[in-house]
Amino acid sequence: MTVCLHCGQEHPEGTGTTASDGAGPFCCTGCAAAYDLVRGLGLERYYERRCVDPAARPLRPDGEAPPLDYAPHAKRAEDGTASLHLMVDGLQCAACVWLIETALARQPGVTHARLNMTTRRLSVTWREAETDANTVVDTIARIGYRAVPFDPERLGDAQAKTEKELLRSLAVAGFGASNVMLLSVSVWAGHATGMGSATRDLMHWLSALVCMPAIAYAVRPFARSAFQALRRGRTNMDVPITIGVLLATSMSLFETINSGQHAYFDGAMMLLFFLLIGRYLDQRARGRARSAAEQLLGLHATSVTVLSEDGRSAIVPPDQVSPGSTILVAVGERVAVDGTVSDGVSDLDTALITGETVPGSVRPGDRVFAGMLNLTAPLRVTVTAVGEGTLLAEIVRLMEVAEQGRAKYVAIADRVSRHYAPVVHVTALGTFLGWLLLGGLPWQDALMNAVAVLIITCPCALALAVPVVQVIASGRLMRQGILLKTATALERLAVIDTVVFDKTGTLTEGRPVPQLDGVAEDDLRLAAALAGASRHPLAR
Repeated sequence: MTVCLHCGQEHPEGTGTTASDGAGPFCCTGCAAAYDLVRGLGLERYYERRCVDPAARPLRPDGEAPPLDYAPHAKRAEDGTASLHLMVDGLQCAACVWLIETALARQPGVTHARLNMTTRRLSVTWREAETDANTVVDTIARIGYRAVPFDPERLGDAQAKTEKELLRSLAVAGFGASNVMLLSVSVWAGHATGMGSATRDLMHWLSALVCMPAIAYAVRPFARSAFQALRRGRTNMDVPITIGVLLATSMSLFETINSGQHAYFDGAMMLLFFLLIGRYLDQRARGRARSAAEQLLGLHATSVTVLSEDGRSAIVPPDQVSPGSTILVAVGERVAVDGTVSDGVSDLDTALITGETVPGSVRPGDRVFAGMLNLTAPLRVTVTAVGEGTLLAEIVRLMEVAEQGRAKYVAIADRVSRHYAPVVHVTALGTFLGWLLLGGLPWQDALMNAVAVLIITCPCALALAVPVVQVIASGRLMRQGILLKTATALERLAVIDTVVFDKTGTLTEGRPVPQLDGVAEDDLRLAAALAGASRHPLAR
């Protein structure tokens, strides 16, 4: 079997093909053509930078896929540009983001291309006079990625699948760690009370019986990524983790077979357990951080009541409402579209759009926007924009730009993590040889010292926490009514020493407090009775 240079998939020797310059092998002509395209754009470094994710779809162009017209999904602007928002399938690592953004940026007419690795959402803008939506998307498809109009539900399904796999591995590791630790306590106590070697060996064998299957199952999230990286001649952070766990387990089994005094099943199992806790929490944090923008999308109503000309009403999804239609917004419902009030007078909670905590009154002719909450009376609204054309969708895009932007510390973490694995591997090898040749230790003890180097130098905090902190912070600020528009806003906020408010009117905390001094008790009872039947925020 041989490995395709482009997609990384194995295929029988002699069955593939080569590129126009003789490079290869490739499993199919589509991969060879994709390689030619990448090489023609001068982006060959992609194959050196990438790290193949075994859980992701292979990067193989789909020549049999039916053609899809992306033009109806494009949003056109008055300045002659158009934009498109897509979800990209097949992303392996940060190198894929670099490849797609650079390839699109080098296409004639493309003015902006930004891909969010977390949400897999691609935003691309081009000049309509020079290219069109289908040509832009074709560039992505020819490389091997699959792009579809953005669908948050598909992204949520993939996130849930990954979380479930990590949670199952975490449960198995927790089961193994708790039981092995019970056996280890017996061994430790036996060292002080004169436990015989036969009893100690029995405890070690029981630990191996529990630990070996548990590690074989729980190490898979790390081992898959490490194996794919090594197969491509590269390393990543999962390589030293996998090597450390497997070496510690193998050494423990070797000591057990040879009736050794020490075994480290408990250490390997506990290490894997805590690493999985960190990986699962990181995955959850990324999901919640990603949902910071999706929480805004969640402010869209799940259904809309559309009124026809003959007075009949029909409940339809928001994406099936066309501009010019008339919809009914009941009391307590969120406005699902942008539009103009055609009938009715009501109060709306506009805090998301204007930042004003006091509800605003609307009447016929006033504009309303998706995400506003109708508080006091039904409204009829004439639709002007739906879906990606709403102001709420634009706010979501601003949020994603802020979350996916490369702040200074994020860029530093990326650069350091790329050089981390080779340095740690060389250090571990030097530790082993130093203790073996210069320190005079047995090879078993020297190897365990090398394993300790691999384990304690794991930079999970550096490589994972820095970008996650940025997106979590933006999510928390959003829940407090503050939207970030740039990636460096948090870093600049840390050095601010003076805040100046330029606001017309009174600056308040947004929490109204009734002033009841001097009000008659009968008037208070009457006001309380009226407020009890009102949905107005001040009444509550």
